[in-house]
Amino acid sequence: MMNIFIAGHNGMVGSAIKRALLNKKNIRILTKDRTHLDLMDKSQVFDFFKSEKIDQIYMAAAKVGGIYANNSFPADFIFQNLTIQNNIIDSAYKSNIKKILFLGSSCIYPKLSDQPIHENALLTGSLENTNEPYAIAKIAGIKMCESYNRQFGDDGIDYRCLMPTNLYGPGDNYHYQNSHVIPSLIRKFHEAKLNNSPSVEIWGTGNPLREFLHVDDLANACIYFMNLKRETLETYISDNCSHINIGSGFDISIAELAKKIKSISGFSGEIKYNSKFPDGTPRKLLDITRARRLGWTAKISLDEGLKNTYSEFKSQYENNTFRN
Repeated sequence: MMNIFIAGHNGMVGSAIKRALLNKKNIRILTKDRTHLDLMDKSQVFDFFKSEKIDQIYMAAAKVGGIYANNSFPADFIFQNLTIQNNIIDSAYKSNIKKILFLGSSCIYPKLSDQPIHENALLTGSLENTNEPYAIAKIAGIKMCESYNRQFGDDGIDYRCLMPTNLYGPGDNYHYQNSHVIPSLIRKFHEAKLNNSPSVEIWGTGNPLREFLHVDDLANACIYFMNLKRETLETYISDNCSHINIGSGFDISIAELAKKIKSISGFSGEIKYNSKFPDGTPRKLLDITRARRLGWTAKISLDEGLKNTYSEFKSQYENNTFRN
């Protein structure tokens, strides 16, 4: 029986990993909500790890948010994410836990990276200003894992890093200001339809290009790469560039995305763009060659994923059970 701890199991990514693991045999899933385990408290984390015989840790716990949240709470984003990461990684090593899967974000890459963005682009230029604190925390997490592998790899330490693109799907946050683009648009169009509004305002120009991945695809990638043989993985990574991009392989403009969600929601009004708000990075498409060569590809199309996500949100909205 393998004991697996999911840090952040109530979040969108953590809950997707949990759903995927429930289909596996000979696995015991360990979870703790924040009332029983404060990941910001290293003594609590260490004591928990020492009390359980944990074989693998999926690090899905993080403070996350969209452009507004990142702009408004930069200190929270860098401090909380650094603290959670440091506590888990170091306590895992000191508790003799050999396997960790650390999840970062595509925002780790320079704002003006060549497209699509290869893993080697890390630390080659300036970050997007609106989410720099969060990105720096995630970069530190990658380098923490690599450093522990380099120093303690001979003792069996094997900490791996995946960098997913923009995510959407079940369990997302639909807050008016702190959500990411897809949940934000889904809620805006749905409520505009209910209220017979003449238009929906979208922040920015609509021109930026973004790549999106359904969270269930990411969960499958997490399990796949956590359990991939080390010798296979090492044919495509290096000690100082060990992270793997996880994405769908194509991007879409925010304007085209808005049209898709407008159509799915049934809203018949106008779309208006407010250029007073920042666009963020002009384009962000990941090079997923490394993941493909290692045997993984996404399965859920954007159209299918958006329809399913909207259907779930609509049901939750009617019952007032969505994350806000």
